[in-house]
Amino acid sequence: MTKAVMIQGTGSNVGKSMLVAGLCRAAARRGLSVAPFKPQNMSNNAAVTSDGGEIGRAQALQALACGKPLVVDMNPVLLKPETDVGSQVVVQGKRLTTVKAREYSKLKPQLMEAVLKSFNRLKSQCDLVIVEGAGSPAEVNLRQGDIANMGFAQAADVPVVLAGDIDRGGVIAQIVGTQAVISEDDAGLIAGFLVNKFRGDPSLFDDGYAMIEDTTGWQGFGVLPYFGEAWKLPAEDALDIKNTAREGGLKVVCLGLSRIANFDDLDPLAHEPGVSLTMLRAGEPVPGDADVVIIPGSKSTRGDLAFLREQGWDVDLVAHVRRGGQVLGICGGYQMLGQWVRDPEGIEGSEGDTEGLGLLKVETVMTPDKRLNETAAVHVASGEVFRGYEIHIGRTEGTDRKRPFARVDGRKEGAVSADGRVSGSYLHGMFRDDGFRRAWLKALGATLGEAGYDATVEAVLDRLADHVEEHLDVTEILAIAR
Repeated sequence: MTKAVMIQGTGSNVGKSMLVAGLCRAAARRGLSVAPFKPQNMSNNAAVTSDGGEIGRAQALQALACGKPLVVDMNPVLLKPETDVGSQVVVQGKRLTTVKAREYSKLKPQLMEAVLKSFNRLKSQCDLVIVEGAGSPAEVNLRQGDIANMGFAQAADVPVVLAGDIDRGGVIAQIVGTQAVISEDDAGLIAGFLVNKFRGDPSLFDDGYAMIEDTTGWQGFGVLPYFGEAWKLPAEDALDIKNTAREGGLKVVCLGLSRIANFDDLDPLAHEPGVSLTMLRAGEPVPGDADVVIIPGSKSTRGDLAFLREQGWDVDLVAHVRRGGQVLGICGGYQMLGQWVRDPEGIEGSEGDTEGLGLLKVETVMTPDKRLNETAAVHVASGEVFRGYEIHIGRTEGTDRKRPFARVDGRKEGAVSADGRVSGSYLHGMFRDDGFRRAWLKALGATLGEAGYDATVEAVLDRLADHVEEHLDVTEILAIAR
């Protein structure tokens, strides 16, 4: 019978995703058929699945750690924020609706049914499911109708390991306080705890660790030191992307849009020793010595066009191109580079038209149909064949489409300006392909690294599993699964 165990956290960003990835790889190396599961995720960084849907990027990394193809059941509910108060709701890989935060609770009974169906399907296909919670079970104001933490754990009868983050301080209060505020029934599902992100000598925390055990009565599964190579794994949050200020490297700048989406395009560039990558934050100007500016994907193209202009980046981009710099727009960034973005049906917000940056002679019309597929393409400039994926709404046409960025099944994809300095493409994930990435960087004069990106990620996942095995009682964590 398939078993399951759930990792919940004392708060957001305590390292649950990384813990699950490490445990998944450790369990897989023990010969178990294991799969990751997250009932509900909130992220605009999605991955395209083998069954034609989308899930959170963290679950894609966890599936890689398991050696499993991506399927929508690994993350049945994905919330993709479109505004500060509303999100698109993706259920089992497909868009269901867009709701405001206040309205979301009304959907939860329907969503719990989908969550349990996906969980049970996944259980039928493997030996072990390792579940990741969201946020914290201590948010007891959200307990009614919960599908992400204890609500799911109770419905599916899954034992819980509670992870605290000592790096942010107050880890004793995090764990003991969680027990103090949750119900006895929910506390009864917690089989034990672990402490994550410790820096220094773990023995210095022996007294604190014993205090948590004595106060809560929960079993301790170990203290996990900070994993220094975490930045080498695909980032789920744009704030986790590592700036790599390398002297003499090709200076690549990415605009940190307010609704940035599918920014996994940047991870392989951060690995390159010949690239100095900077994620530009709000209020920071585009550096005058930048070689390439990337405008990434966005969950709200017209909204982020307004945000981009508020930062003065539209003026900076014109100056950058005039100096001979290169610009690459990916997905929403490609749409922004055109002359107009039109949304006659109000798909991304209010109906209307927004003037684009005018750096490409194209315009985009938002349409309700969504392209969601993996793609093989040929880069026109280099002739390199690469794989990527599309995950967008909108159709883009115009005279610069006569000079495509790539060809997909013989059709033209993307656009390039007449002077060759500005390019746009709907294809995400292109830089994961070692051949394409190296050809693109070589054309720009970058020094190339030798290590392949996918091979590097696999090696780091193995080292993460080694790290988890060394410092946590993995055998006991797996033993509590049921």
